[in-house]
Amino acid sequence: MPTYEYKCDDCGHVFEEFQSIKEDPISKCPQCGGKVQRLIGPGAGLIFKGSGFYLTDYKKSSSSPATTSGNGTAPKQDKPAAPKAEKAPTTDKKAS
Repeated sequence: MPTYEYKCDDCGHVFEEFQSIKEDPISKCPQCGGKVQRLIGPGAGLIFKGSGFYLTDYKKSSSSPATTSGNGTAPKQDKPAAPKAEKAPTTDKKAS
């Protein structure tokens, strides 16, 4: 159930009320009985409860052969050097 914030138009009293979403908004100030307006608040932040929010809580996929290093990039793999093309022997033939 959300907490709503109200402000009295007459006396300026600001108060919070824990209400169901289905309930009608409060219309009277608890201090002076004047008319109140519900304020628009920032809302509640996201709350994580329970387990399941750590990387170690999830099953590791074995389908990915490359693992990542600490910075989130795949580790560098050494590639075999490409064979050097041997130069074919040249023959010096002079045109006659």
